[in-house]
Amino acid sequence: MVTEEPTSVKAKPRVAILFGGRSSEHAVSCVTAAGVMGAIDTNKYEVIPIGIAKSGQWVLASGDTSQWSLSSTALPEVAASDQTVTLAEIGGEHQLIVAEPNAVPRELGSVDVVFPLLHGPWGEDGTIQGLLELSDTRYVGAGVLASAVGMDKHFMKVVFEAAGLKVGPYVAVTDREWVTDAEAVRKRVDKLGFPVFVKPARAGSSMGISKVDSLDGLDAAVEEARRHDLKLVIEAGIVGREIECAVLQGRGTDAPRTSMPGEIAVAAGEHQFYDFAAKYVEDGAAALSCPADMPDEAIARVRELAAVAFDAVGAEGLSRVDFFYTPSGELVINEINTMPGFTPKSMYPQMWAASGLAYADLIDELIHLALTRKTGLR
Repeated sequence: MVTEEPTSVKAKPRVAILFGGRSSEHAVSCVTAAGVMGAIDTNKYEVIPIGIAKSGQWVLASGDTSQWSLSSTALPEVAASDQTVTLAEIGGEHQLIVAEPNAVPRELGSVDVVFPLLHGPWGEDGTIQGLLELSDTRYVGAGVLASAVGMDKHFMKVVFEAAGLKVGPYVAVTDREWVTDAEAVRKRVDKLGFPVFVKPARAGSSMGISKVDSLDGLDAAVEEARRHDLKLVIEAGIVGREIECAVLQGRGTDAPRTSMPGEIAVAAGEHQFYDFAAKYVEDGAAALSCPADMPDEAIARVRELAAVAFDAVGAEGLSRVDFFYTPSGELVINEINTMPGFTPKSMYPQMWAASGLAYADLIDELIHLALTRKTGLR
């Protein structure tokens, strides 16, 4: 895809790649950043890698993508540093400033757009988007509200239902409810029938998710999910194939663009579902089929509903929308991910590649959308 250069920025825009973060998806964010930094056109963009340590400190990070690779024995992590990076407006431009003990702060120069490759809370949930909005800085992806709704599996379902999308049976559980009356929660879950999936309400990458086949296993699964988030969503198991669709914001007033739907096949063995290890660690644990083996009318319907979901939460830039395709041909929406993984194994870029948009061109298009988007309320 060839994109025209926005007239409002320099010939070679400076892109700050922001990754790491405070959430349990820190390592996944690092791997996503490695994928983007390895594919972005450095003849067209000047790239500044900014890591966020688990403490929340912003630091200058290495552009060596091998440092951020994921293996079965080691997870990449942004280390804290004596040097702290901040974003400030100086002379009408958004400047990166480096501060360190006993030294005068120094400027790294202006930033035209931030690519926040952060997954999970304190990054994908509207928090970093709010900071960038406050500083009037352009960035890739969904805004504050869309990010927050897309992160919270409970409110996401409420918005989907209001938009007329089919949502499966579920129970939302707050910390207060579980602590004060766990038995009432058990009774509500029992009415869903088994199996159920116990999930942190505001986590991703399959972190803290358990499949529970009977009431006996519920408490342990709840406590595991509560390690990631004190608010939970417990979903009835749905018999159906898991179908996903990548959505890309249209240019100007154009409608959202959708990829061909994809389907992940998880290899038989240890993985009961598409868990963290199958997604990111174990080669051969999962394979993507795109387009998914579905009738043409079902493919068209998936793409239509994915665009509806994108607009329902007010998403911008990119999203991946996940469905269950039941034996009767019904499509039940599972969730939207407003900052899907960009690792080499991630479904979002793979689905676009299978639909004719290569990884580097996809990155280029996302940056273009961010550079041409107005700041402030929109």
